[in-house]
Amino acid sequence: MPDEAIQKLMNEEDQPLSPRSHCRHRIFLLSPANLAGIRAGYVIGTTPKSELAIRLRREGVTLGELFSFVSGLYFRGKLAYAAAFSTPPPEVSGSFVITASGGLLPPETVVTLDQLRGFAGTDICADDPRYRAPLDRDCRVLSERLMGSCEVVLLGSIATPKYVKPLLQIFGDRLLFPAEFVGRGDMSRGGLMLRCAEARNELTYVPLLNATRSGPRPAKLVPVQRSNAAALER
Repeated sequence: MPDEAIQKLMNEEDQPLSPRSHCRHRIFLLSPANLAGIRAGYVIGTTPKSELAIRLRREGVTLGELFSFVSGLYFRGKLAYAAAFSTPPPEVSGSFVITASGGLLPPETVVTLDQLRGFAGTDICADDPRYRAPLDRDCRVLSERLMGSCEVVLLGSIATPKYVKPLLQIFGDRLLFPAEFVGRGDMSRGGLMLRCAEARNELTYVPLLNATRSGPRPAKLVPVQRSNAAALER
């Protein structure tokens, strides 16, 4: 190897590491879709009116597909972003969905109509044992499986205790959230994450413990060009 190439490598090794380079692994926790809305009624109701609702009753559908239909842009953004930027340890899913009564489930988990109705019949409340018991169980198991350098990033509401309280009790200062979420509504977060996944532009993660979780509303997202919008909608 030429002397100048060796010197270049030595110079690169002497450079300080960025904060993210200290963490080789990262997984995401996704907040669930709202199962009390109109779109949820299309699949939970007694008369199936869509191909998705029919498949749910026959063989089940994946949680990611189901919640993407129910929640639309917001959940699709979370799924796309987690798929783009997760770097999980071996044999650990890159993302998990928080559910109302089923703890943490990978997005590819197949769920049935009965399971979905069980989720819909349970309130997500930090003090409700029907929600907390399975969530606490799965978070403890996951925490034990994660390597010491693995970050856990919440893609969901940070302004209420329903996710923050139970997750902080288990993951502590390794629990992070995107700083760009502060002040944004659900739709804005979804659009932001879809754009970031498409552009491979990762958000900035900050510790959730003692963080400022509310603030002024940021400027609206700049509309994407028509060609890019089509790609984001797929």
